[in-house]
Amino acid sequence: MKKKFPVLLVGTGILLLTFFYGCGSSTPNGKNSVGLTFLGDPLGKLVEINQSMADEFEKKTGIKVKIEKGSENSTERLAQIQNFLSAKTSEIDIYQIDVIWPGMIGEHMIDLHEKIDEKVFFPAIIKNNTFQEKLIAAPFFADAGLLYYRADLLAKYGFTNPPDTWDELETMAKKIMEGERKDGNSSFWGYVFQGAAYEGLMCNALEWQTSEEIEGIFASQTSLNLTGDGSILAADRAASWVSIISPPGVTTYKEEESRNVWQSGNAAFMRNWPYAYTLGQNEGSLIKGKFDIARIPAGKARYAATLGGWQLGISQYSKHQKEAIEFVKFLTSTGAQKRRAIEGGYIPVSPEVYDDEEVIKARPYFRLLREIFTQVVSRPSVVIGKKYNEVSAAYYSQIHQTLSGQETASAAMSTAENRIKEIISR
Repeated sequence: MKKKFPVLLVGTGILLLTFFYGCGSSTPNGKNSVGLTFLGDPLGKLVEINQSMADEFEKKTGIKVKIEKGSENSTERLAQIQNFLSAKTSEIDIYQIDVIWPGMIGEHMIDLHEKIDEKVFFPAIIKNNTFQEKLIAAPFFADAGLLYYRADLLAKYGFTNPPDTWDELETMAKKIMEGERKDGNSSFWGYVFQGAAYEGLMCNALEWQTSEEIEGIFASQTSLNLTGDGSILAADRAASWVSIISPPGVTTYKEEESRNVWQSGNAAFMRNWPYAYTLGQNEGSLIKGKFDIARIPAGKARYAATLGGWQLGISQYSKHQKEAIEFVKFLTSTGAQKRRAIEGGYIPVSPEVYDDEEVIKARPYFRLLREIFTQVVSRPSVVIGKKYNEVSAAYYSQIHQTLSGQETASAAMSTAENRIKEIISR
């Protein structure tokens, strides 16, 4: 008889979980199987792929995996996970976690060092997932900031390559914007990005400022480097775009607002995540076949694209850690990455998958992504730990003050640095 657990009140909703530990479901050999529960994505193609792979895993191993859907809202999903972990429940074995959560929940995860083959993954992602010398999670699929550009318009205005630096982006954006407006499109802008006061602005600003600071920013809890000359220059420069090459409303834009302007054909350049590529090439898109992607422009110091993506962590409260490790290894294998890439466009976390001809045929734009993942910059979640959300909010709120013209970059960054030091010292 199946053993059932009660309804759990989690976050802002109710999640009904029925588990299979000792349930009497049979392996191919007729023996009782172990049951695992995986809290994963709630929407999209990944739900279908995960279920298919769980079924395949059960056929191979006899280990049954129940896939539960986390909240659609990332903040609410983190709250769900924290509720489970703070209760030290064994009811969830594997969690799909955001790239910025290892430092916040790492104390509850098993150490995957020596349990997975770390060498097959991009080193930057392994480093991001390592907290207090523990490998908190295995890379699942990746994300990174990209520059989208209208290849047709670059050619029209005499540019042979996308911008390599921020200065080049400004020059190109102004020229293309002026030309398109003269041709009658008064709604056309040079550059759109994520300028609202939220985590997306942290990502954009991290790229701007890190590209100008050789030592980077948020190097450690005691080395923030927010008030360095490069950091101030970068924030001032971004503020100068507003109402000049970027719309006044960019200070309210998140990913979709930026993409809507871009995909309506009203921008020369856009900073966004890889998901926007497939949408832009869909039938009916006004820019289908007219755009391409490039790495985020460099400053005086380096190229810097903010790392995003999702990871798989195993609860230390799981009663089936050995089996959970096997399922995580199965989901993060190069074969599984290849399938997710081809079927859903999910970005591989292992360099060798980018050499696969079938992957590149299905997703030609992945060729550029391999190079980008050697240059990514992580948000300071493993540096800051549990206080990351507070630190991030203190940072992006002051960047937003600069973008909206309420404070100079120098004043805003000084305030941000002082606030962050105070948060960390508590």
